[in-house]
Amino acid sequence: MKTPTTRHNIKNRSVKELFATALTLVVFMLLSITSTAANAEGAGLFVEPAITYERGETKVNYPSPLSDSTGSSNGLGIGARLGFHIMEIVFLGVDGRYSMPQFKDSAVAYDATSTATNWGPVVGVQTPIVGLRVWGSYILGGELNPNASSGTDLKFDKAHGYRVGAGFRVAIVSVNLEYQNLKYDQVTLEQLGPFNPGERLSGVNMTASSWIASVSMPFEL
Repeated sequence: MKTPTTRHNIKNRSVKELFATALTLVVFMLLSITSTAANAEGAGLFVEPAITYERGETKVNYPSPLSDSTGSSNGLGIGARLGFHIMEIVFLGVDGRYSMPQFKDSAVAYDATSTATNWGPVVGVQTPIVGLRVWGSYILGGELNPNASSGTDLKFDKAHGYRVGAGFRVAIVSVNLEYQNLKYDQVTLEQLGPFNPGERLSGVNMTASSWIASVSMPFEL
């Protein structure tokens, strides 16, 4: 029998999945509309590679006998956006990130290099050629996979959340600052104390909030 808490968690998960699906459909509809308009004057494709550096804080709710923990995730990465722009004022597309942060966690003395990825749709506005840019992304997927450390090896999957940012662009160079908030709903245990390797820890998740500084180069295609 499902408890009230279980039913509540299922309902919240269903609402999140429905929202993510709806947002994805809206973005792809906008992409389709913008693609049709790309033949019009002032509309077209763009690609924007970036070099990033993030500083973040993490929280993990480990199962008993371990306690909840806090930690950090700091390091360099790269990213890229691909999509459409209209009159160099509105841009929308897909934003993907890859980074190699140093992951630290207090509960299990974790301190290891890691790889992290995430992706999702992005929508933004800007002033042409020179000036301010602002944007927002909804993260639909991603993972953080630290290497083994102190007898512990975990993998955090099913990331979702948001990223908002602002930048200042001069010609093809943009200097940016973003805030990112993610939740990882699935933790796979590759090695951790008395637990079985390969086990997915039910009810365990990680939240991560980060500030990301970057330099990017938006090119019109």
